Amino acid sequence: MNKTRPPLDILLCAPRGFCAGVDRAIQIVELALKTYGAPVYVRHEIVHNKFVVEGLKAKGAIFVEELDEIPQTSQPVIFSAHGVPKSVPEDAKAKNFFYLDATCPLVSKVHKEAVLHDRRGHEVLLIGHAGHPEVIGTMGQLADKVVTLIETVEDVESLEPKDPDNLAWITQTTLSVDDTADIVAALQRRFPNIKGPNKDDICYATTNRQEAVKRVAPRADVMIVVGAPNSSNSKRLREVGERAGCRQSILLQRATDIDWDSLGDISSVAITAGASAPEILVEEVIDAFSTHYDVTVEVITIAQEDMVFNIPRELREAAIAKGVLEAGPIAEPVK
Repeated sequence: MNKTRPPLDILLCAPRGFCAGVDRAIQIVELALKTYGAPVYVRHEIVHNKFVVEGLKAKGAIFVEELDEIPQTSQPVIFSAHGVPKSVPEDAKAKNFFYLDATCPLVSKVHKEAVLHDRRGHEVLLIGHAGHPEVIGTMGQLADKVVTLIETVEDVESLEPKDPDNLAWITQTTLSVDDTADIVAALQRRFPNIKGPNKDDICYATTNRQEAVKRVAPRADVMIVVGAPNSSNSKRLREVGERAGCRQSILLQRATDIDWDSLGDISSVAITAGASAPEILVEEVIDAFSTHYDVTVEVITIAQEDMVFNIPRELREAAIAKGVLEAGPIAEPVK
C-alpha cells in the first residue's frame, strides 16, 4: 500500500544561482576550448563549484593552482573569476603564456579602487576574509603589507594606522551586507575622514541573493543553500538564513547531501543557490524533495537581474574568425 506523501511548500528565492561574472568566466573557458581546442589551462577553480569544474574538466580544461604547474605551451591560460595578484600576469608574460583574464569586472573595479587610493596616498583597508582568492588578488594589486585586512569590528578597534586622517576602505565583493555595514560603521566612528567607494563594492548579485533569503527564510522551517563549502557568497547566504530566523539553515553541494532524518517534521523549505551554483543543481534538490513530499513550488522574486559582461576582446575576435562565435553587439562596459 502506497504511503501518502506529506505536503511541502517550497519557497524558491529569486534571484539565485549564477551571476553575470560567473556566467562570463564559464563562457570564457568553454569558448576558449571551442576556439583553440583542448587543453585549456585554468589557474585555480574558475568558480567555486565542483560540478562546474568537473564539467569543464570533462571538456578538456586542466586546473592548476600555480603557473609553475603548466608546461611550456601556446594554449590559453585562464585566470579565475576571483581575480589574481598583479604578479600572476607578470609571471605569465615572463613564461610567454597566452593568457585570458576571467576576473569578474566587479572584482576588477575593486582592484582599480585599491590602486587609485594608493596613488592618492591613502592607507588602504580591505574588508574581507583572510585566505580567500579574491582577497589575495586584491591585496596583491599593491606591494606587500600596503593593504591592511579587516575581518571584524574588533580588528577596527585594534587598528593603529600611520595617519588616521588619511585612510580609505574597500571590500571583498561577496561579503555579508549586514556584517560589512557594522564594520564600515565602526571605521567611520573611529576615523571620520575615512574614504569609501563611490558605489558599494559588495556586488549586486551578493546583495540581491542575501535580500531574497532575508525575505523568505522567516517563512520556512528549513533554508537550503545550494553551493560549495569554499564559496564565500554561499556561506554568507547560509548565515543570513540562520540570522533571519530559520531553525535550520543548510549549505549543501548536491541533492545527495541532504540528511533527510535531520530535517524533522517540516511543512516548508526555502531554497536558494550561491552565485557559482548552476540551476540544474537547484532542480535536482527540488526533484529530491518531490520524491519524499507532495511539493508545491512558490517563486519569491525580489529583483530582476539583466547584467551581462563582455568576454575578452582577443577571445571574441579569435572565436569570430574561426566561426565559433557570430559577430554581434557588445554589452555595455561596467561603470
